[in-house]
Amino acid sequence: MATDTSETSLTSPGIYVGLTHEPLDPKPIMDKVRSAQAGATVLFAGTTRDSFGGRAVLNLAYQSYAPLALRTMREIAEALLEKHGLKGVAIVHRLGVVPVGEESILIAVSSPHRAAAWRAGEECLEEVKTRAEIWKLETFEDDKSAVWRANRDGAMGERVEGGVDGEGKGEDEGEARGIISQLKVDAAKAGGETEKVGL
Repeated sequence: MATDTSETSLTSPGIYVGLTHEPLDPKPIMDKVRSAQAGATVLFAGTTRDSFGGRAVLNLAYQSYAPLALRTMREIAEALLEKHGLKGVAIVHRLGVVPVGEESILIAVSSPHRAAAWRAGEECLEEVKTRAEIWKLETFEDDKSAVWRANRDGAMGERVEGGVDGEGKGEDEGEARGIISQLKVDAAKAGGETEKVGL
């Protein structure tokens, strides 16, 4: 698969969602949600940690079906903007290899008051992990094996029920399933393990 170093994004008033292969920088993301009407800006940075399930992690790699993932992330942002009375929501997920200590996702939300911003930031992360069409490949130091997982998997990689419901997504969901199948084939050719990713 070719590596695309550009950022793909969708914007609308008060909303920015993006996917990129570049390292994430918090300041531009926070700038996207700044508002003179906001008394609170909350930033969440999801970082690749050095261990998972008692095993040393070499890195994580992320893939997505960009058109569907961006649309899903925008739907999440729109719902949170309305539900919590936010002034801005920005979500950027990194794709490709993300080494230990680097961010894979940045979420920024702004609100007139801090309580709504805190709640919305956490809810946004959970919704993105549950619904966005993004998959991760975990590579471990002990045997360099790699395991593809849905981004919404539980702590030990067990499939967590929920996620894509397919409603209103039709052909896009079928394409996403095709991408998952190809990712499994690519991982198998590379000698990595594969697991069902739960679509």
